[in-house]
Amino acid sequence: MEKGKKNRKKKMRTRYYVPVIFIISVLLVAYAFPRQGKFKYSFSEGKPWQSGLLTAPIDFSIYKPAAQLKAEQDSLLLFFEPYYNINNDVKKTSMAELDADISTNPKFTGLPQNYKLYIRDKISKIYDDGIMRSDDYDNIAASITQSFRLKDGKKAETKNIKDFHTIKSAYQKVIDEKPESIDANILRNIDLNNYIKENIFFDATTTAKAKEDFIHNVMPTSGMVQQGQRIIGEGEIVDANTYNILLSLKKVTEEKSGGSERSAWVILGQIIMITILFGMFYLYLLFFRPNEYHNRKHLIFMLLLIDIFILLTALTVRFDLFSVYIIPYAIVTILIRTFIDSRTALFASIVTIVMCSLMVPFPFEFIVIQILVAMVAVFMLKELAERSQLIRSSFFILLTYVLVYVGLVMFQEGNINKVNWEVLVYFIINFIFIMFSYTLVYLVEKSFGFISGVSMVELSNINKPLLKELSEKAPGTFQHSMQVSNLGMAAAMKIGANASLIRTGALYHDIGKMVNPGFFTENQTPGINPHAGLPFEESARIIINHVKDGVKIAQREGLPKQIIDFIETHHGTSMPKYFYVSWKNANPGKEINESLFRYPGPNPFSKETAIMMMADSIEASSRSLPEYTEEIIAAHVNKIIDLMLSDGMFKRAPITFREVEIVKEVFIEKLKTIYHSRIAYPELNQQPQIESAQKSED
Repeated sequence: MEKGKKNRKKKMRTRYYVPVIFIISVLLVAYAFPRQGKFKYSFSEGKPWQSGLLTAPIDFSIYKPAAQLKAEQDSLLLFFEPYYNINNDVKKTSMAELDADISTNPKFTGLPQNYKLYIRDKISKIYDDGIMRSDDYDNIAASITQSFRLKDGKKAETKNIKDFHTIKSAYQKVIDEKPESIDANILRNIDLNNYIKENIFFDATTTAKAKEDFIHNVMPTSGMVQQGQRIIGEGEIVDANTYNILLSLKKVTEEKSGGSERSAWVILGQIIMITILFGMFYLYLLFFRPNEYHNRKHLIFMLLLIDIFILLTALTVRFDLFSVYIIPYAIVTILIRTFIDSRTALFASIVTIVMCSLMVPFPFEFIVIQILVAMVAVFMLKELAERSQLIRSSFFILLTYVLVYVGLVMFQEGNINKVNWEVLVYFIINFIFIMFSYTLVYLVEKSFGFISGVSMVELSNINKPLLKELSEKAPGTFQHSMQVSNLGMAAAMKIGANASLIRTGALYHDIGKMVNPGFFTENQTPGINPHAGLPFEESARIIINHVKDGVKIAQREGLPKQIIDFIETHHGTSMPKYFYVSWKNANPGKEINESLFRYPGPNPFSKETAIMMMADSIEASSRSLPEYTEEIIAAHVNKIIDLMLSDGMFKRAPITFREVEIVKEVFIEKLKTIYHSRIAYPELNQQPQIESAQKSED
């Protein structure tokens, strides 16, 4: 009853949870889609117009090209006059300091009166003219107008730079324009530059505002196109003038669609297309990948990956950040192929690419290039066993990008000279991003608890410290694990299960036996049995605890959850029959506490863990067969596996009776090979040699 309730709750959670996740993805992507109406034509300067005859749907202005508009604005700015402020307080302060020093400073008190009057009058007049920074003075003097606007309060007047001074020129003016009665050397010795300071300052705020208003005098448009006027016909080359007209029409179309009734229809159309595409992926998982459909981690991972690349494309298109060919869409294929399967990776990539094509320019070329790249990525990672494959696939992806792009250009233009080399640079940047996809594989493994084929190959290396420790402490168990691994892999390949996962899980499934290796028969020395004299309950506890000990060791060593599953399930909730039956025989009529003689479980819940349980029991029990004839081996395999089926060990595992029969056949064939009878080699007959030796002596 409780198990039925749990299953019903799980189904209810899946029934609502999965659609909600898809709805959230649809809303998120729809919100991120570019809001402006999309111009429905794709065009490029110098290429043929691929659509039919185009006439102007409305009256619109022809916008000047950005380069032309900027050039005109820059030309106009040559005549712009920057704004400066005059600070009258500088003169007051400096003149006060000068008057004070004339009265008290020994350098001035000994001077004749005509010196004092000349100095004061000249510096005062220079301040009235104006003193500015030398950099500002030079910039204005180098301009075409050689003038600027001087603000004094709310008024601003145009001034010629020649009427103003820098500190250096002001000082020199005092020296050069002295009367003949005044000695220049005396003036130089009294530090007059201490009283000459800048009083004209640049006004950045007013200048920026005035400059913005000034360039508005340049008209952004150059002519009009009347409604119904012919723009271009099919097959005609898009020249510079037509290209500019098409850009203007595109700009007007997108601006007019924003916030209008038309925009509402555009948004509704976007939502419909996004919903259909996500719906296709939903139905694919529901009908063809039910395990992934019910696996929350896998589902969130795939949708998150798709959403990220669609959002990145939307942001790129909306804000014109960079070319969409820099975005490494192949990473969607690579990651889903690495952790799930090839068909799902290709389907998810197609959904992502088609959805992105609704936003990008030249959608046809985009779809062709990206889908072919996704196919190559799937082919290159068919058997992912080494990290170097990810690097190698990056080079093939780059090659595919280049070849497909060049092929499209030659197909459409009939001329290889039309290849845009800048696009090839985008492909190289894309390639660099894909090169680091192996780092993403590691991050995804840690974030979602996945395990890739690469990681399984690395974990199954028998030189790993944990496996080396197992081979040293429990050599018999290690050999048993190797044999179980071989049996499990052979069966998995026959029924389409994950052979690499079984191989890795089998190598680690008995690591708990390292805690008490001598209590397990495969590690015992003949004639020595540690169980002798122990109560059957204690012996059972030691045997059962190898599962718990194995889980603890695996968690301590950081083994993935998928490998720990093999440790927990390889005995399921079965019993160590030897000690259970021995207790029953020794205690007839007594009630037994079965919990003392039962493994903690759980039972297998995948094809791989089910195969693992069968392989483990078959390999261990086959060692005790009296003979290894085909009939005995077949009877033994059938008996062990049928007993597991009758005990309900595989009720949770998605393995069919037909697949179980195939597994049996594989095990029988493998055991026949392992235990095949040896040829008896004859002994060399030495008698003729002895006789001949005797004759020679005679």
